[in-house]
Amino acid sequence: MATVDGGDAAAERPDDLPMRVGLGQFMEPTEERLRFIKQLGVDDVLLNMYQYDDPDYEHMPDDERMPLEGDGEWSVENLVALRERIEDHGLRLNAIENFPTSFYDKVMLGRPGRDEQLAKLKNTIRNMGEAGIPIFGYHWAPAGVWRTGTETVRGGARVSAFDAEEADTSFTHGREYTEEEMWENYEYFLREVLPVAENAGIKLCLHPSDPPMETLGGVPQLARNFENFKRAMELVPSDNHGLEFCLGCWSEMGEDLNEVIRHFGGRDELFYVHFRDVEGTIPSFRETFLGEGNFDEYGVLKLLDEVGFEGMMIPDHTPKLEGDSDWEHRGRAYTVGYLNGMLKAMRAEQGEQVEQVMLAEQVEQSERT
Repeated sequence: MATVDGGDAAAERPDDLPMRVGLGQFMEPTEERLRFIKQLGVDDVLLNMYQYDDPDYEHMPDDERMPLEGDGEWSVENLVALRERIEDHGLRLNAIENFPTSFYDKVMLGRPGRDEQLAKLKNTIRNMGEAGIPIFGYHWAPAGVWRTGTETVRGGARVSAFDAEEADTSFTHGREYTEEEMWENYEYFLREVLPVAENAGIKLCLHPSDPPMETLGGVPQLARNFENFKRAMELVPSDNHGLEFCLGCWSEMGEDLNEVIRHFGGRDELFYVHFRDVEGTIPSFRETFLGEGNFDEYGVLKLLDEVGFEGMMIPDHTPKLEGDSDWEHRGRAYTVGYLNGMLKAMRAEQGEQVEQVMLAEQVEQSERT
């Protein structure tokens, strides 16, 4: 692997590494952004290839830009070039998440042309394996991510918010779809792509619907609760299928995070984590700073460690701070520091506990003698 001008050694491959902080949620791996990521002490990168219909959506880059060209699929050559661009800065391309919706909208909705789209998706999965990019995150929400506005939080920072009473109730895809047909389409997709992923050595992971409402735009949101996620993992069992564990979405659901983490973590189905939180639950919530939302972040971190999670955690949507960029680089830097601080505290706490156990054993042994 190459190094950069500053002498940064290339990062190791992501196999058998401990739980760690990464950065993602962008499509453009620019020189400036990759240097910034390395300056934060981060080694893992996740690229987001989703194209939103609304180019002004605050938490994603302009959908006119996309570093991977292709008519419904991505080539080995382009994927390798993307990975090498990351590695040239001493970073790892740990995962790519989200095909553009136009790559598989017919698959999700069961429309004519889905098999042609599926053939291209399979090619992309094979190409990712050949290019050495190990994880692909996807969603099953044809209507995309919904927000109804922005609100002000601590110090004037801006965050996105959702209120179901203000949401558009018109059909986004021409008609109302049933829960049954969406499950049928999803199972068809899994039966087609999971064998390909297994052969290619690629892990596929499902992101929750955001917001996790029962339906949006006339389309049922399958990935909206604990029971549906269990069903999704059981439909076509595979060691290569798991969760893109977005804590913010699970917080929006109001589910018991401890139960969820123990269930999926115990089955080794948590592949990587989006670390964010919200205030409130559906039908109304707003995003916020870590430490000011619904759940105990430090408790969640310790539980992830307890169940053996060894993947990457990335800051997800972050508050937009004063002077921030479209990517919220200041908000993400704050969150990286917050997460690394918790990790360091947890490891120190674990070290103290080990020392206490060793001391107790020494005392017990001396008393016996």
